[in-house]
Order: sequence, then structure tokens, then C-alpha cells
Amino acid sequence: MSLALYGHPFSSYTQKVLIALYENGTPFEFRCLEPETPQHAAEWLRRWPLRKFPLLVDGERNVAETPIIIEYLQLVHPGPVRLLPAEPMAALDVRFLDRCFDLHVMSPVQHAVSGALTGDPKKRQEGLAFAVEKLELAYAWLEGQLAGKTWAAGADFTLADCAAAPSLFYADWTHRIPEAFLRLRAYRARLLARPSFARAVDEARSYRPLFPLGAPDRD
Repeated sequence: MSLALYGHPFSSYTQKVLIALYENGTPFEFRCLEPETPQHAAEWLRRWPLRKFPLLVDGERNVAETPIIIEYLQLVHPGPVRLLPAEPMAALDVRFLDRCFDLHVMSPVQHAVSGALTGDPKKRQEGLAFAVEKLELAYAWLEGQLAGKTWAAGADFTLADCAAAPSLFYADWTHRIPEAFLRLRAYRARLLARPSFARAVDEARSYRPLFPLGAPDRD
């Protein structure tokens, strides 16, 4: 059985894994979780009743959680692009940055999105205010962190960049990266130009009306 990925094209965490797959040209079947494909949802829930996606299926093995999926791919289905460095301390730095983008960039965005999805104006405002506060802190830290670097951890594209791309993509929609953060804005632009992420963005383009905060007419 070939690899199968359960997820949704507009999901940031699905995109994170898609980037890793596209970087190495890894063959896989994408099983989109949406109302038109109930059979995929049924199989996904059978395999992972915790109801989180993406989920990678390799034969009878179910692999959940995006950093674990990407590390699994490197171990079992390696390609020309190594997304985790071989040197242990360098790999630790990459894992740390991966966590930073997931927890300190994407999580605040999800908080704002959840507030908007309630339909309650007060909860929408509170969720957005929380996201703005947290994203301002993250943006300032990342601006310094990126000094002298092409990619998040240095010269090489890694797991950290797989996390950064969708996180910064949606974060900038939620709270625009200030003009003063030149490095961070340039880094986001490099991520958007990376063929693997550009492909993921294009595949999700038709779903933009679903963004509850209002998708801007750019990117």
C-alpha cells in the first residue's frame, strides 16, 4: 500500500506535511476530509479516533502529529532534501523552532479563528486581541532570530520551515507583520516562493472564503 495522507488543503498543519512530501517528491495519495468524501472521514476516524489531522497512513501504520510525521518520512521514506539535520544539536535547534512556530505563531492564529467561528462579536474581538498580543511578541523575537539566515535554522530548508510557512502565511492574514520587521517579511516572501509551499497555497486557493477573519486579496 502506498502512503496516504488524510487532511484538508486549507489546514495549516496539513500544509506543513504537504510541504515535506513535495520537497522530496514522495509519492502519496491525498484523502481530503470534507463533506463530499464521507468515506475518507470514516476511515480516518477509525484509524485515529482523537479526531486530529493530518494523519499519515503507511500500510497498517498510522502516524499522527506533524513533526512526528515529517521525521517518520525522513526515516522510512527519505528523499534528497534532509529536513532534520544529522548532527544532534543542530536537529535539536530545528525541533525547537518547529515548536515555536506551531505554539507561538499558529496557536494564536487558531485562537482568533476559533473566536470568529463562534459568531459572537465579543468572542471574535477577544480572540483577535489575544492573537495580536501574542503575535507581536513572536514577530519581534523572530525578527532577531532570523539575522544572517536564509531559512529558519540557517542555510538549509528544514522541518522548521515546513512549520513556519503556513504559520506565517495565516498569521500575516490575522495580524499583518509590521513594516519594520524587514527580515521576517522577507522570510515569509521566500517561503511563499518556495515551490513546495507555493504548490500547497495554490491547491488551497479555492477554500479562501472559508477563512472566518476574511482572507485578504493577496498571496
